[in-house]
Amino acid sequence: MTALIELDGITKVLKGQEQPRTILDGVGLTVEAGQSVAIVGRSGSGKSTLLSVIGLFDRPDSGSYRLDGHEIARLPERRAAKLRSSHFGFVFQRFFLLKHLTAAQNVAMALVNGQGWLPRRQRRARVLEALEQVGIAHLARSRPAKMSGGEQQRVAIARALVRDPKVLLADEPTGALDTETGTLVIDALLAATGRGCGLILVTHDRDHAARMGRIHDLVDGVLSERVRVR
Repeated sequence: MTALIELDGITKVLKGQEQPRTILDGVGLTVEAGQSVAIVGRSGSGKSTLLSVIGLFDRPDSGSYRLDGHEIARLPERRAAKLRSSHFGFVFQRFFLLKHLTAAQNVAMALVNGQGWLPRRQRRARVLEALEQVGIAHLARSRPAKMSGGEQQRVAIARALVRDPKVLLADEPTGALDTETGTLVIDALLAATGRGCGLILVTHDRDHAARMGRIHDLVDGVLSERVRVR
């Protein structure tokens, strides 16, 4: 089976300071369909930079990045943008919902921006399916101001899922939520792996990290898998 994501020797150096700083130092990571991986580390350790490289918002200075078996580390931006749209779903700590739109309309925006025009009936069916997957189809006509933080985050997850991505990248998605609500959000993310989606979760929460299939620590730019005691 070809891995969804294969990183090998990925290096990223921050050069805008007096002394260049190595953010990622020879990072290697493999993620297959249906797998969940937690990336943990202190603030400023490079976790978000790693997600930016994986999500094709940033390019590594060196190393190999294979997506579905194809080398993509140095793709032109135009092709990278197409892969972002077709392969990835993104979930962040901030929800980035448009306040004047309903939940369904916010989710539908991902289809308009990512996949061009779809017939209205097909678009509506996909939006409702995505909202159902995260357990909030009943809020389809609600606007963000009428929702709790957890409900808004699940709308954001539905927006990421509606394009049927191969990989979900989640950067501290529970950071602004209470424990119970955060657990529901992690439930929704993990449910996507049951449908074959790969999940990479950046988190400070030990309990959420422990629910992932693997845990990797990022320390001084070096990524290492944590050995779990059974």
